[in-house]
Amino acid sequence: MLEQLLSKEVIAPILIILFSILTYKIITKVVKKVFLFKLKRVNEGKQKTFVGLVNNIVKYIIFFISLMMVLEIYGIDTSSLLVSLGGASVIAGLAFQDLLKDIISGFGIILEDQYSVGDVVNINGFTGTVKELGLKTTRLRAFTGETRIISNRNITEVTNYTIHSNNQIIDVQVSYNSDLRRVKEIIDDMCAEFTEIENLPGKAECFGVEELGESGITFRIAIPANYSDKFALARKFRMQIKEKFDKEGIEIPFPQVVVHNHE
Repeated sequence: MLEQLLSKEVIAPILIILFSILTYKIITKVVKKVFLFKLKRVNEGKQKTFVGLVNNIVKYIIFFISLMMVLEIYGIDTSSLLVSLGGASVIAGLAFQDLLKDIISGFGIILEDQYSVGDVVNINGFTGTVKELGLKTTRLRAFTGETRIISNRNITEVTNYTIHSNNQIIDVQVSYNSDLRRVKEIIDDMCAEFTEIENLPGKAECFGVEELGESGITFRIAIPANYSDKFALARKFRMQIKEKFDKEGIEIPFPQVVVHNHE
C-alpha cells in the first residue's frame, strides 16, 4: 500500500501541480509589476484588464505544459496528440490571422504607450478623442460627434496632441498708424499676466511683427497649452486683446473699399 502511494504515478503529478502553482504565482507577480509600470498613463481599469488577460494566457500555457507532463507519466503518447493539435492550430491561425494581428498590435500600442483613453490623436487622417482602447480596435470620437472604429493592425502612425503641451498661435493686426514699440510692450505685458493667471505650462510670448499686410501689421503670439485647453485660451486672449487695444486707443484694422465717382 505504501509503495503504491509513493509510486511515480502518484508523487510526480502532485509535484508537477505544486510546481505549476508556484510558477504561476511568481510569473503573475512579475507581470503585474511590469504592466503597471508600462501602463502608467492608462487608467486603473485598463491596467487591471490587461494584467488579467496576460495572467490568463500564462495560466493556460502552464496548465497545458503540466497536462502534457502528467500524461507522459501515465504512458500516454503526447507527440501524436500535439501533431493533431498542431494541425488544428494551423487551420485556426489561418482563419483568425487578422484577429491575431489586431491583438498583437493592441499589445504594442499599450506597451509603447502610444496613446491612452482620453488622449486627442490623429490616426489615418482622422482626429478625435480616444474613447476606447481595446486589443482589437480603437474608437475615436471627433469634436463634431462622429465615431470612427479602427482596427489596431491598420494603425501604423499616430500623432498624439496630448502627451506634451503645444503652442496655440494667435495673429493680431494693428493699423500702420500704430506705435509698434508700444504695441509690442502692451502685448508682452499681457502675455506675462496671462501666463501667471491661467497657470500655463510655459510662458506666453509675443514674437513681434510677423507680416506687413495690405490693411495692417500682424503681430504673432504663442500660447503654450494642453490640447484640450488651447482653443478656449486662445478665444479668451483674443477678447482681452480687443478690450486692451480699445482702452489704449490702438486700432485693429479691417478691409476697406474706397469708391471714386469719376465724372
